[in-house]
Amino acid sequence: MQQTDTARPALPPSGLSPSRAGDFLTCPLLYRLRVIDRLPEPPSAAATRGTLVHAVLERLFDHPAVERTPDRALSLLRPQWERLLGERPELAGLFPAAAANAEGLDGEGPDAEALDAEGLDGEALARWLGDAEKLLGHWFRLEDPTRLEPVERELYVETVLDSGLKLRGYIDRVDVAPTGEVRLVDYKTGRAPSRDFEGKAMFQMKFYALVVWRWKGVIPKRLQLVYLGGAGEVVTYDPDEADLRSVERKLLALWEAICRAVATGEFPATRNRLCDWCDHQKSCPEFGGTPPPYPLPLQKTVTSMSSKES
Repeated sequence: MQQTDTARPALPPSGLSPSRAGDFLTCPLLYRLRVIDRLPEPPSAAATRGTLVHAVLERLFDHPAVERTPDRALSLLRPQWERLLGERPELAGLFPAAAANAEGLDGEGPDAEALDAEGLDGEALARWLGDAEKLLGHWFRLEDPTRLEPVERELYVETVLDSGLKLRGYIDRVDVAPTGEVRLVDYKTGRAPSRDFEGKAMFQMKFYALVVWRWKGVIPKRLQLVYLGGAGEVVTYDPDEADLRSVERKLLALWEAICRAVATGEFPATRNRLCDWCDHQKSCPEFGGTPPPYPLPLQKTVTSMSSKES
């Protein structure tokens, strides 16, 4: 397996997605390293498991309602993993063969029974897939796919506000009732947040609702987060026009802050509870690291940027 340690060419940001907006709000330096410097990040088992579960839930709706059973979902796990591995060979690094008793019982080579067909650590992969199976099991207790007919899955949405700011993202599922009401649904493979952090978690869905409103002229009736971690939980929110106008104002203010940071090169590091999982501690002053030289030209005055996020 080959992995590159070199960053892609730096680019100025020119739009917002929910994840990138969240990055800047959490830590401006993290935003810079991801969006402008575009430093590579190794894949994580948790994030890849989330991608796998999302793929299975998307593909499950390819089948007739009567066939959308737990067994059918489980049968999709291995094929979807193999598809992901084919598209992203670096994912093999999550289950290195060296971890599967690579010396073998006689010290002369790998224990073949511990490796799977791709030469990965079969036991570790099986445990990881087992965790994905549990998440799918939780979903079937929370929703009944035989009663759902999504009009869209993994829907790419994009709009440009009057200010010129481009907003974009992917919505996991869009349901439309016979009476026309729209529901936006997002799957989360982690645990539901506490009530104190529920509003922050719903920000992503309000972002999508704003995009749909400005794009299609329709305010979604319901926003729904389906948490598959822990015991599983569904969190809903019904937005109105005042909510979405408030989100729009916040995003415009956030974009102004991003524009100022891009112009000056000032992206301060903000220590927070997610730092322990950050891949960029070597580039972070909070951990004794040094950010790479700022790759964009500095400006004496803040100028607006066109809308096309990298």
